[in-house]
Amino acid sequence: MEESGLNPTQVIDSYPDGLDNIVEISQILEASHVSELCKELPPRTIARSWQLAYSTSRHGASLKSLYRKLSATDSPVLIVIKDELDETFGAFLSHPLRLSETFYGTGETFLFMLHPRFKCFRWTGENSFFIKGDLDSFAIGGGSGHFGLWVDENLYLGRSSPCYTFNNCCLSQTDDFRVMELEVWTFT
Repeated sequence: MEESGLNPTQVIDSYPDGLDNIVEISQILEASHVSELCKELPPRTIARSWQLAYSTSRHGASLKSLYRKLSATDSPVLIVIKDELDETFGAFLSHPLRLSETFYGTGETFLFMLHPRFKCFRWTGENSFFIKGDLDSFAIGGGSGHFGLWVDENLYLGRSSPCYTFNNCCLSQTDDFRVMELEVWTFT
């Protein structure tokens, strides 16, 4: 936090109630990450508590398990990934991940990069390829055969490509990446 120029009191005071615990619980998120994300989240998440619904280090690496953990929620979700090159990125989803025949979700959905720099990629209006859940992978954003973010059933291999939905750059340093940690947060 010293590098960011913020002292702990300033960061915690800027959070809605309960968010100061996120940094203690998360294996990925730092105070500066939470602060940046709070500025981008839609109004319906403000003053809601963040709950860690799924983490590969706590719950294992299985997409089926992730779907089961999210099956009872109607909350939007925040997916945060740390890859093997120490890059941190993810997606805010208007609806929880689930198995789906087609893409679903709304324009609230967005992709983001947290480390080494913060950048947010919002809906362009080009298409409505927001969220897609299959048995063997999930995808966020799409167009012309490319997904903004794609992760396999073992929550280990991923790919990020520019896509029409968000007009994003590759979220990771390389198109293909290995997931070292994946966390899914809900808002209650």
